[in-house]
Amino acid sequence: MERRDIEIFLTLAEELHFGRTADRLHVSTARVSQTIKQLERRIGVPLFERTSRKVTLTPIGRALLDDVGPAYDQIIRGFEKAISAGRDIEGELNVGFFRAAAGQFVLEVADAFRAKYPATEVHIRENQVGDGLDQLRTGKIDLLLLMLPLIEPDLVTGPVVVREDRLLAVSARHPFARRPSVSLNDLARDKVLSAPAALPDYLRDSVVPEQTPDGRPIQRGPRFETIQEMLSLIGAGKGMYPVPAHTARYYARPQVAFVPFVDAEPFEWAFTWLATGATARVRAFDLTAREVAKSRLRTRSEVGFND
Repeated sequence: MERRDIEIFLTLAEELHFGRTADRLHVSTARVSQTIKQLERRIGVPLFERTSRKVTLTPIGRALLDDVGPAYDQIIRGFEKAISAGRDIEGELNVGFFRAAAGQFVLEVADAFRAKYPATEVHIRENQVGDGLDQLRTGKIDLLLLMLPLIEPDLVTGPVVVREDRLLAVSARHPFARRPSVSLNDLARDKVLSAPAALPDYLRDSVVPEQTPDGRPIQRGPRFETIQEMLSLIGAGKGMYPVPAHTARYYARPQVAFVPFVDAEPFEWAFTWLATGATARVRAFDLTAREVAKSRLRTRSEVGFND
């Protein structure tokens, strides 16, 4: 069995999505599908159950993951340690984040990192929506925990470390507030707030596209620049906006209700850094973040900031 076959199996077992697995490994979706089919033929039983809505591990697939995953992680850690031994990890590392909940996750990763590399001093920096990428590019921070997607040729993104369900934030007086759930098509039934101007177009469109899945245009409401502005506008009935699940916990207020989507992809976060700034410290911190995320995943099907 080739190393790439093992990587594809382990990555699909973590992502449970053929497209994300292909993107993460920089291969085609067809390559992922072909590799899994070959593995299943070799083993003689299915490793994954596929439906039109989701991918899940079979019991044998889960057992294979439990047997192979730790051994492969140990090999990767061995290579990481060898690389680190030949390069300088000691020094300072500045790590940025947005939102209070993300800060809690970054602090957890920083504590785990300090336990492994006590000679490295980690500084945690809160960033505003408009200045995070500038902080990276000017060298004021070394890594940034950022919501995906990220399409910037000078930046590198690590694997997804946090994934959270989408909720629709609406006024507590809005008819949607009395519903158990909403769909993406419901976004055409009222104004949706306009995202901060500092966000790149591709990120704004990933949160709120120009139209719903059934082709209806989405009307835009007032623009907000901060989370508090967003919630104030929503509470006043000026519009609604999709938000990650942790918002309901960290930014709860009586004027705003949070309603789950039934058909929206989750929000995802990963650490990013300059392509020219992939130092041993940066790689080691990202690896530690993945280890923290995996430890959370042992008891949950998804990793969220609320864990």
